[in-house]
Amino acid sequence: MSFFKRLKESIASKTEAVTTIFKEGLSKTRTAFVEKVEELITRRKKIDEEFYEELEEILIGADVGVNTVMKLIDELRAEVKKRKIEDAADLQPVLSEKLVELLKGDDSEKTALRMSGSGITVILFVGVNGVGKTTTIGKLAYKYKNEGKSVLLAAGDTFRAGAIEQLEVWGQRVGVDVIKQQSGSDPAAVMFDAVQAAKQRGVDILLCDTAGRLQNKSNLMEELNKIFRVIQREIPDAPHEVLLVLDATTGQNALSQAKLFGEKSGVTGLVLTKLDGTAKGGIVIAIRNELNLPVKLVGLGEKMQDLQEFDSEQFVHALFAGLIKDQEEPEEDETQQ
Repeated sequence: MSFFKRLKESIASKTEAVTTIFKEGLSKTRTAFVEKVEELITRRKKIDEEFYEELEEILIGADVGVNTVMKLIDELRAEVKKRKIEDAADLQPVLSEKLVELLKGDDSEKTALRMSGSGITVILFVGVNGVGKTTTIGKLAYKYKNEGKSVLLAAGDTFRAGAIEQLEVWGQRVGVDVIKQQSGSDPAAVMFDAVQAAKQRGVDILLCDTAGRLQNKSNLMEELNKIFRVIQREIPDAPHEVLLVLDATTGQNALSQAKLFGEKSGVTGLVLTKLDGTAKGGIVIAIRNELNLPVKLVGLGEKMQDLQEFDSEQFVHALFAGLIKDQEEPEEDETQQ
């Protein structure tokens, strides 16, 4: 069975609504990346050095990242040799397969958000200002509330003017309470209040906002460590997730931010926002491959339901949707004859 057919069958078991969200959200990347690959394959037909060079350029242009591109091209060369592929058209499913492997990494089971076995699940959000952190928290609160869970929000970004109000607006929109203090308060004190409130009310999930930027990195890490200590004193196995929110439209800058925060800040997973607004969706592949951190959530549009749990198969299927459809049509024609 061909790779695209297997991919389509795997996607068939997933909800059509989610598949549509991925397809629509990645349309800009599909146009900029996959259509260029298809055009290269149609034009060149033969796999030679020039073909690899042009493919390299397309991948780097989609922000797949130089290191990842080099690795990918090396793997493609090896597969071409092994499978004795001569026609460029036969390389497309191989490329798609490699992308799924890169996106899954060694820990595909870790892409689901980790929840507490019993009691309150605490999810902490970190990241610089302007990446869509508060919006992500609001949309995740909406998702959990829709699933019948009780949710509480903690306004831990007490440094940025308007951050508390912004979170309150989301709280009202979604219908969940926000635990807050005055602007300029100690974020760790807000977290203490939030954990106490979550315990008293018996909520299922506590989503915590944090400051995007302090004077320097050591201040930021110090602040985060203080927040960790306060939360862990009250709920020893928390936080269950520390999600670093990145703006996909900033491309390689998002990768630099991820490296800056890194695992030292206790980050357990990544959220990539605004994927619908960029043609450089390849940054997901670069980040996934260059950092030992799973992508947990992706923002694929402005609607509440456009925040989705990351799914490598949905991602690649959405990118290559046109090609999969093209492959189906000849098969259907044959069955009709």
